Amino acid sequence: MRRNAGLFVAISLVSGFGSGAMSLVAGIWILDLTGSSSLAALAGLCVYAPVLAGPWLGGLLDRVPRRPLVIAVNLTLVLVLLSLLAVRGPGQTWLIFAVSCAYGVSYVLIDAGETALLPSALSPAELGDVNGWRSSAQEGMKLVAPLAGAGLYTWHGGHAVAVLSAAVPALVAILYAAVRLTRTPPDLPTERQRGLRAGIAVLSGRRTTRVTVALAAVSIAMSGFSTAAVYAIVTTELGLPTTFLGVLVSAQGAGSVVGGLIVGRFIARRGPVAVGVAGTVLFGASCLARCLPWWPVTIAASVVAGIGLPWTLVAAVTAVQTHTPAALLGRAAATANTAMFGPIALAIPLGSAAVHLGARPPLIAAAVICLAAVVATSHHRSTRRNADRPAGGCSTDRKRAAPGHRSHHDRARELHGVTDARTTLTREGR
Repeated sequence: MRRNAGLFVAISLVSGFGSGAMSLVAGIWILDLTGSSSLAALAGLCVYAPVLAGPWLGGLLDRVPRRPLVIAVNLTLVLVLLSLLAVRGPGQTWLIFAVSCAYGVSYVLIDAGETALLPSALSPAELGDVNGWRSSAQEGMKLVAPLAGAGLYTWHGGHAVAVLSAAVPALVAILYAAVRLTRTPPDLPTERQRGLRAGIAVLSGRRTTRVTVALAAVSIAMSGFSTAAVYAIVTTELGLPTTFLGVLVSAQGAGSVVGGLIVGRFIARRGPVAVGVAGTVLFGASCLARCLPWWPVTIAASVVAGIGLPWTLVAAVTAVQTHTPAALLGRAAATANTAMFGPIALAIPLGSAAVHLGARPPLIAAAVICLAAVVATSHHRSTRRNADRPAGGCSTDRKRAAPGHRSHHDRARELHGVTDARTTLTREGR
């Protein structure tokens, strides 16, 4: 198990470096070729747009063997990236856009495929820790890879970055092949289970997946909604140079690395829902803290946001992995990715428009929406508890005296396989 855990963390490190380097260089390359900032920005849109097709792309992972498909996607990406060697001038700019779209499709398939493969390679108790370590690895690469890619582009141009980025998925494919799958591959889903509604039904059918995915979607969307406001806080309210934004990005990245290292233990002790709630509260609090006119608080708020956002994401991914039937895990994982990252495409332009009201109103609105999501979650949980409570106020003693009644503690002991010999003999006597 530890071998597989190490391999998955290594995959996150290597793939995070390759994608991080190319994501920045693609925009710079287009800008140099065309002189158009708007065209350069569209490269990022090409990468993220395919996430909207997640439910359909994820269905492919449930119809064919998942590891061979993930390996094939990585090897195809090698050839796609090497096609950038044909870019010689503005006339080949379309090729960079095409590669960016292919990158986006591969992200959806590989992310969902890896999410679906993890439960077949790790025990349920390890999922939270490994998901947290993977998050730390990816966030750490976001601090290093863009700078390395930009430096290589300045030194040897876009072709050198393309070759380096093409070597990464080749190495990732080798690492995937080395993973030992210890569990039986799932049966293929039936025709009834292959529809678009199947993934949505799985996510919404259990409270744990429904709540954690919703909290992650709200937090991630509000991070996009508040981006323009953070820019305005730094340049207008604090009067600092735009380069200070780099400090905030580094601070948030450092928080994400630390948060990813400890989130697994938190999930093991409190469960995914509690971690999702805590992460959403932390991000909401960071939005409020950014309203204060003092730059050290702004840095501290970025660290807190860096902890909160990965917590919501890791909680949702772990919940999907542990509460989804194996045969539908590919579609469910891809649908969850669409639900979590799709809203940010709308939240960013809305935040850019809202900042005209001032820097602080969008931040306050983001905090209120995050905290409202948490309150709605708590209210729903309280309502369900009241609905499940027997009418007439049955006492604890009467419950224990009822034939066949078992306490929550007894059920938990049975669930974890630690029922003592006396309980076992009693069951056999029954």
